[in-house]
Amino acid sequence: MLVIHGISLPPGQYGGDYIDQLFTNSLDCNAHPYFTQIANLRVSAHALINRKGNITQYVPFTARAWHAGESEFCGRTCCNDFSIGIELEGSDEEPYTGEQYRELARLCRCLMNKWPGITRERIVGHSDIAPGRKTDPGPLFEWQLLNNELDKA
Repeated sequence: MLVIHGISLPPGQYGGDYIDQLFTNSLDCNAHPYFTQIANLRVSAHALINRKGNITQYVPFTARAWHAGESEFCGRTCCNDFSIGIELEGSDEEPYTGEQYRELARLCRCLMNKWPGITRERIVGHSDIAPGRKTDPGPLFEWQLLNNELDKA
């Protein structure tokens, strides 16, 4: 399955290298007061799509990334064991960009072609597999827009 996430570091701010640093365990916790709250996190995602639609891959799609945390999907726990995590640079309070939806759909189609078990029903938000604990990709994420983009050849 694919798990869609939303991230910004510091929260609500875009650009810069902080997300890269977080996913490569090199974040300088003194660079911003918020970072002391996440100083001990060791997380990763398979890929990040920034606000301009640029994709950065951190973990091979065939390897486990640490993006889902405590999670469950269709009765199975430990979603990191059987999912691909895609982060979108953004927050719950702002819409994602058209470029992000286009590149997300393109990446999803590639992954769905490689692994036919990944169906549209298996493209979920972090909030779907960790309800009450996570809210991303957030209420402004447009699932219908993603589906429309997936329909394009």
